Amino acid sequence: MWYTSTRGGAPRVNFEGALFSGYAPDGGLYMPEELPQLDRETLCRWSTLSYRSLVKELCALFIGLELIPRHDLNDLIDQAFSRFRHRDVVHLHRLRDGLNILELWHGVTYAFKDLSLSCTAQFMQYFLQKRKKHVTIVVGTSGDTGSAAIESVQGLKNVDIIVLLPKGRCTKIQELQMTTVLKENVRVFGVEGNSDELDEPIKAVFADVAFVQRHNLMSLNSINWSRVLVQMAHHFFAYFQCAPSLDTHPLPPVEVVVPTGAAGNLAAGCIAQKMGLPIRLVVAVNGNDIIHRTVQKGDFSLCEVVKPTLASAMDIQVPYNMERIFWLLSGSDSQATRALMEQFERSQSLHLPKELHSKLSEAVTSESVSDEAIIQTMGRCWEENQYLLCPHSATAVNYHYQQSDNGQSSISRCCLAPASAAKFPEAVQAAGLTPQTPAEILALEHKETRCIPMQRGDDWTQMLRCTIEGLSQRWEGCAVNSSE
Repeated sequence: MWYTSTRGGAPRVNFEGALFSGYAPDGGLYMPEELPQLDRETLCRWSTLSYRSLVKELCALFIGLELIPRHDLNDLIDQAFSRFRHRDVVHLHRLRDGLNILELWHGVTYAFKDLSLSCTAQFMQYFLQKRKKHVTIVVGTSGDTGSAAIESVQGLKNVDIIVLLPKGRCTKIQELQMTTVLKENVRVFGVEGNSDELDEPIKAVFADVAFVQRHNLMSLNSINWSRVLVQMAHHFFAYFQCAPSLDTHPLPPVEVVVPTGAAGNLAAGCIAQKMGLPIRLVVAVNGNDIIHRTVQKGDFSLCEVVKPTLASAMDIQVPYNMERIFWLLSGSDSQATRALMEQFERSQSLHLPKELHSKLSEAVTSESVSDEAIIQTMGRCWEENQYLLCPHSATAVNYHYQQSDNGQSSISRCCLAPASAAKFPEAVQAAGLTPQTPAEILALEHKETRCIPMQRGDDWTQMLRCTIEGLSQRWEGCAVNSSE
């Protein structure tokens, strides 16, 4: 399996190359050159598989047995999911009036990102040990990515990780899950800015190709292809669990409602659709509605400010995985995608060409959900089911309630739940409900913390470069000592 940049200006790479690259050298994102087409027979065979087995099948298709033999791949994925609290890794909750909630948050940090990042860390470690190499991971986070990335690599000998978090804009629990990890290979910066602003120094560092190569830099944000690959399994599992029957011709559709910020889960769903999975995608966003405006009107342009919302991990203005979706829906047209994204980067405003917008609105429907609607949905779900939703999951369930209240529920539907309500006690209280906080989360408040401030007026790019150089020097010193 070969991967190409969405902008067409970089050499093609294999899975290992895409895994360790993040952005392609031309500023694009890696996508498979060709997508496997799954016939009815394959889908019927896969329909009986566990979530864990679906991840293995998908990864085998997209990684290539010459890079990771199947028995090694199976072991890596089993190891990745070994610390999950639920024996099935994910869990489908069937509630009143056809409400299906797929809980993706049974990993260590209580968020869906544990699923893809735990696998990605195992793949990285496999290749690093084989090549006797070291990498420094640089991650910007709006909340959950940072803690899941830290958790997946903390203590690893051949990996250092630097996380930039938006100080005061994550929940207290999200911040503590990052700042209480004191391992030598972990550095956390608290940035005086929002999640889009903290992405700027990261992009600036990755634009210096010589620097990236010299220090073996990589990103684990949702731009990393490995994360999108694992997230495809959510859509397959949701379909097989919620499809009424696979005996009909054609196979019945299932609506999958995807809460999203950076559109990684949405990109994964669009790829699954293109491979032949009969899902209808609904994207649910909060008040930061660039994806909603893009789907509805073709308006891919920034607002002046990011609005802080209860669904804070989705407080994102630049959903970078939309570039993958544009490329996919334009028939892998790298030239057109490059022109679109360069225009967006210049002007921060873009109106999609008519044909591309038409294809996007055929593939995806959307809704934008206010804080008030999030609170009402959390309250209603508790009242009807005694089930606590996190505010992000509530954006998806809000869509379900709208459809069922309007009598439009003939199609089976699955709402993806990206995080546990336990991570968002402030939102639970705002909904007039009582938080249920596990002991391991309560214990965070009593732990020592470490966080380096990045203040307005500081040169954030230079601070990041200096930290990376220091980590490289430390690694080189360790490597010399271990060889003597």
